[in-house]
Amino acid sequence: MNRLLIIFFFSSLITASQNHTDLSYYLPQDINYNQNIPTPESVIGHQVGEWHVTHDKLVQYMYALANASDRITIEDRGKTFEDRPLLLLTITAPKNHQNIDAIRKKHIEATNNNATDTKDMPIVVYQGFSIHGNESSGSNASLLAAYYLAAAEDNYINELLDNMVILLDPSLNPDGLQRFAYWANTNKNINLNPDPNDREYSEVWPGARTNHYWFDMNRDWLPVQLPESRARIETFHKWLPNILTDHHEMGTNTTFFFQPGIPSRTHPLTPKLNQELTKNIGNFHAEALNKIGSLYYTEESYDDFYYGKGSTFPDINGGIGILFEQASSRGHVQESDNGILTFPFTIKNQLTTALSTLNAAKNMREDILKYQHDFYKNARQEGIKEATKAIVFGDEKDAAKTFHLAEILNRHKIKFHNIKQDFTANGKRFKKGYSYIIPKNQKNTRLINAIFEKRTTFQDSLFYDISAWSFPLAFNVDYAENVSTNNLGEQVTNLQQKIGGVSKQSDYAYLMEWHEYYTPKLLNQLLNKNIRTKVALKQFSMNNKDYDYGTILIPVQNQKLNGTGLYALLNKLAEESHIQIDAVKTGLTKGIDLGSRYFKTLEKPEIALLVGDGITSYDAGEIWHLFDTRYNITATKLDTKTISRANLNRYNTIVIPNMGSLSESNTKKLKAWVKDGGTIIAYRNTVKWLKEKEFIKLDFEKTNVSAKNISFEEKSDFNGAQVIGGAIFEAKLDRSHPINFGYKNDKIPLFRNTTVFIKADSLSYNNPIQYTKNPLLSGYISKPNLEILSKTVPVQIKKLSKGKVVVFTDNTNFRAFWYGTNKLLMNAIFFRKEL
Repeated sequence: MNRLLIIFFFSSLITASQNHTDLSYYLPQDINYNQNIPTPESVIGHQVGEWHVTHDKLVQYMYALANASDRITIEDRGKTFEDRPLLLLTITAPKNHQNIDAIRKKHIEATNNNATDTKDMPIVVYQGFSIHGNESSGSNASLLAAYYLAAAEDNYINELLDNMVILLDPSLNPDGLQRFAYWANTNKNINLNPDPNDREYSEVWPGARTNHYWFDMNRDWLPVQLPESRARIETFHKWLPNILTDHHEMGTNTTFFFQPGIPSRTHPLTPKLNQELTKNIGNFHAEALNKIGSLYYTEESYDDFYYGKGSTFPDINGGIGILFEQASSRGHVQESDNGILTFPFTIKNQLTTALSTLNAAKNMREDILKYQHDFYKNARQEGIKEATKAIVFGDEKDAAKTFHLAEILNRHKIKFHNIKQDFTANGKRFKKGYSYIIPKNQKNTRLINAIFEKRTTFQDSLFYDISAWSFPLAFNVDYAENVSTNNLGEQVTNLQQKIGGVSKQSDYAYLMEWHEYYTPKLLNQLLNKNIRTKVALKQFSMNNKDYDYGTILIPVQNQKLNGTGLYALLNKLAEESHIQIDAVKTGLTKGIDLGSRYFKTLEKPEIALLVGDGITSYDAGEIWHLFDTRYNITATKLDTKTISRANLNRYNTIVIPNMGSLSESNTKKLKAWVKDGGTIIAYRNTVKWLKEKEFIKLDFEKTNVSAKNISFEEKSDFNGAQVIGGAIFEAKLDRSHPINFGYKNDKIPLFRNTTVFIKADSLSYNNPIQYTKNPLLSGYISKPNLEILSKTVPVQIKKLSKGKVVVFTDNTNFRAFWYGTNKLLMNAIFFRKEL
């Protein structure tokens, strides 16, 4: 009872104090503020921190500021998947705005030559807020930061704006921010309740951390697969900011973190001076937080290894990235180990460090500008040493994958060329029109190294994120390093996809090889229109061309369309998907003829994707995104809550991402559906559940790591070192198996971040994909785990009565940039009866 009285007492105080939180709580009060600049409250209708600002109100306020202040211009850089604007405010002195393009060009030009005079150059600071939508104190603080920069009037702010260009991104994740504001506001009590058990502090699945397709966008700075990322990366390379801040939240019972992170976990390509400057900037944060009495820590927990995060991406691009992590109230007020944590307090800390960053930039301007200029000077010198060297990549059977990797290079302002003519390197053939070559002698040579590197030795065995991301392996393209620049053709300045189409009209049949990335999209469109198609289970040749396993046959006769209509449809779809389709006039071939029993009729997929409680939303979102945005496949998002009343007979395929378990009644229903002919395709920990519930018979290899001479203090690090946080491994393929149709090589790089180890089947033909003897290609794995892995398989396919169960130990669709294994899922769907 006493505890309840205490909570009631504090709740009353909290309610009273929060409802009266005004600008004086957040902002410096020893200066004047321009009365002609609208305050946040005057536009959004409430004090900052009283409610969670919705994205539409955030947008409204930023436009109001831009209209009222000659220090601010605003631009709409594009739209999210949910059609919300991606805003950017450029904030600087009015005189700088009059010359802003010249300032930007001079800033960029200084990174292209050996200029060292930084005396009169403004420093550029990019401030980004709340890339995770439910870490909303950042975006709410952006209201105050923008107001302060527009309205404050004293010598300090004038000097700051004279010598600085601030790129303020008020919401890096508009869709997630809107989703979370709705949740927090609709569950808010009039009498604020700090009880952590209150519904306000526990979002429903999938939560608002992510964007529309449930992606963690703070992992997409390097892959650049999402519209939000593309907008900010375009801005980044347009300006090359000297400092980039990334405002986050963490667990409620923590305090406040600012970088640097753990020193031993900094990527080796990052200069040491980068971390020294980061630490010096941190002194300004410490001083500012000391003044308001906020606890904080640094050089713990987080790291600067994976370059796909906002706080690390600048480090390989001549800037300094800074991560801020604020203990989260997850709503409006919550009990914590450090006392009652209010939403306004979290906002105040974010604002304090946003302003301390600007103070650091002002005071360290010349040192930081010199660092950037030296970074690119040294990079150019490194490039000159490799002036005759280049990297070539491509896939002579798949122009689309090659194109999409080139797209990433293009977004990062990396120069590349067509190859002059076909040539062979490292035993791989590179075909003109299907390959690109990157000269190492260029400004962004360090970024090239980061994108293409394979690394297997590390200073530390723990990682906050993945330890490997080599892009040619992720795309499963052929590539070779240290090739001669004599192979360079013309530079690619207008990147375009290969032209597709049908060779000519046929009265007999058409053939489409399965190698191209978008063939599943085209096949799905044909099946949706009830066009009969067949798949070749064997290789054959005709018209001086070899056709591989998985070639799709479209007969002309006995179709829903006449010959002319079928040709027009195929040509339209082939052009749209950039695929070449061959017309043939006979069924005779070298090998299986077109009427052979080894051509199997395909069935239209009817797909359900399991989502909801118990499912990892990242994995589910990646699959949904793949279906919806790349292959135009309509898949029903089947919630775990509705399985019991759903008619599963509508579907022939159910995809289950990483999952813990289902209720016994739903398990029983799902098993009956499989036995009746359905196909389950499952990932990661779902594999264990399927074995436990006897959907599939599997044997697992067990890890057996003993902790010898490990102290209690070292326990956490020891156990963490056994985690496979994200590395790349080589596997061999049985190319004749339908799960591998469309792959031209007999080896494939696979991403892995689990310790689910499936023993190989005793029958070799039941192991269509199997890890090689020495499988590690890039990334960290402990020696005991590596020894176990080499004996296992990443895929197994088993019958269950009339149905099939296909299991993958790891994600084939990782973060949208793992193009190289997307087709494994497509094969499991389209060729499910042949597996």
